[in-house]
This record gives sequence, structure tokens and C-alpha cells, in this order.
Amino acid sequence: MSFFREEFTAQSPAVRVRFGSGLRNSIADEIDALGARRALILTTQQQAGMADEFAALCGDRAAGRFTGAIMHTPVEVSEQATEHARSIGADVLVAVGGGSTTGLGKAIALRTGLPQIVVPTTYAGSEATPILGQTENGLKTTITDRRVQPEVILYDAELVATLPVAMTVTSAFNAMAHAAEGLYARDRSPLTSLMAVEGLRAFRDALPRVIAAPGDLAARGETLYGAWLCGSVLGQVGMALHHKLCHTLGGSFDLPHAETHAVILPHAIAYNAQAVPELLAPVAEIFGDADPGQALHRFARESGAPLALRDLGLKEADLDRAAEIATRNPYWNPRPVERDALRRLLAAAWAGEAPGR
Repeated sequence: MSFFREEFTAQSPAVRVRFGSGLRNSIADEIDALGARRALILTTQQQAGMADEFAALCGDRAAGRFTGAIMHTPVEVSEQATEHARSIGADVLVAVGGGSTTGLGKAIALRTGLPQIVVPTTYAGSEATPILGQTENGLKTTITDRRVQPEVILYDAELVATLPVAMTVTSAFNAMAHAAEGLYARDRSPLTSLMAVEGLRAFRDALPRVIAAPGDLAARGETLYGAWLCGSVLGQVGMALHHKLCHTLGGSFDLPHAETHAVILPHAIAYNAQAVPELLAPVAEIFGDADPGQALHRFARESGAPLALRDLGLKEADLDRAAEIATRNPYWNPRPVERDALRRLLAAAWAGEAPGR
């Protein structure tokens, strides 16, 4: 299948990206390369021990820690962390963790202009983008700004080797969603489509190996490669219905981010496959089914991913409100965003049914 388009624009931000087991041990060199001396290390509370490890690796370059990163990047937490960064005179941010920590680092960078080094411990892919998603007053919004694009990304397979299998799977589906939606983005290019296909293939091949042997560093490294590819797609093209639904469910109903992506992805892809089957043909081919939504649903089931929104805490009584919020200011989408159709989609996702058409 050719992805060539007669006219297209491709963007490639200046980011230093490194892959390799044990790369975290070179964090001090990366700080020096940026000309920085006072690093603020960011993690979640659950990963506070990681903050201690990185403080030791940074040596006298570690100016402080902030371990309050939480899901969906609440604005009030970002303001608190920004004040802490200023109070200690930080001149670089070292974000160690998944999407929550990466998001916090971006939020601080937006407010301060500080450079960022991101060391991912999941497959979220946010580190590869100039996009910040944040939550305020119960609504999640996104902004795109080059000031939030991290300058350095270190992919250390050893740091994801202990990621629990359940989190591995949901984080992988979170990443795969960027690639799947990138295939039909209106600003897609041949380069983003190639990255999307390669990222999906990487997860198809490596995720079953990781599930079978979570400590397999070669397989873990391949999933990080897939995450970077999928995240790079997200950083270059606009997202559509899938991400609008996930932002609605996460920001307004506090559903867990990666798990929500895993549940919604097959349904959103099935919805849009009716409008652009030729653009989603690579998904069907990669996952071995004539219908791309069904193919992703089967891969999710075989991988042990969550399949039902009700299992994530969404109440059936919330479905009408979710459909109504998701149709407000909708993202561009290749198929018209219709409330009744979205209500049916959400009902199937809530019940854990296979995606409809």
C-alpha cells in the first residue's frame, strides 16, 4: 500500500532520542550537555523511590524532587510544581515515569521555559509530542506548543522490565491509539503513515513476547521503539474521535487514562472504518482481520486488556452525559460525529461487547 500524497507537510522537531538498556546511568551527562546544573526530578508518589535513584545518579546536579504528579495533569498541581521549581532555582526538568509525570514536566516547561529530559517508564508516547493535556474544573483540554516538546528522551528497557503486565498492555494500547488515528488524520503525511504502521507492527510482534516473558529486555526495547514511533505520530498530526472520547471519559468522569484508551480504541476505529476503510486497511492487515475494529478487539482480548468501561468505574447512567459532552466542540473526524451513533458506541464499550458498525 502506498501512502504517497501529492502535497503534504512533514514536521520533525529537534529532539535527542536514545535507546538502550541502562541509559539512565548517563543522565548526568545529558544534564551537562544541556548546560544545566540544577535538576528538578519529577515522579508520581508511587515512583518516589525512582526519584531517589535518579537524584543519586545526578549527584550534585540534583537540586530537588517533586513526587506529586498525578493522572490527567490537574492545573492546580502544575502550579504547585512550578512554584517549587522556581523556589529551588531549577534550570532543567528530569521527568521519570509515564504520561502523568511527562505531562507535569510539560506543564512546568510551558510556564517557565525550562528544558526537559524525559525517561519513560511506560509506553504513553507523550514524551515525543509538543502536546499538553491538562484538567481544570472537570474538563480536560489539550494545547499544542513547541515549548512543551522535551529536548531529550532516554528509552531504557530496564526501566520498563518490571512494569506489571496489566499496565504494560493498557499502556501499549494507549500508544497504539496514536498510530491508528494517525492513519486517517487530515494532516497525515507519508512519513507519519509509515511511522504509524511500523509502530503498530512493533507492538503486534513484541507485546505477546513481553506478556509471556516480562523481563525480556529485547522485547521490552522493541515495545519502546513502537511507543516512540506512535508518539511521534501523535506529535505531528491531529487526533480525532478516539482521543475526544478518551479525554471526555478521563477529564469528566475520572476514568484511568491508559485503560480507557484500551477499551475505546476498537470501537472508535470500527466507527471510522465505515468512512475511510482504505486508510485503515493497514490495521486490518497487521492484526489479521478484514474489519480493523474487530481485529483490534481480538488483539485486546488475547492480550488481556480491559474490554468494558463499566469495569473502569463508569456508570450506565453516565452514558448519555458522556455522549453529550463528546459531541460538544468535536475534534475533526473522517466520519460525522453524531450523538446517537456515539451513544451506541459508548453503550457497546460500556458493556464490553465487540465493536459494532
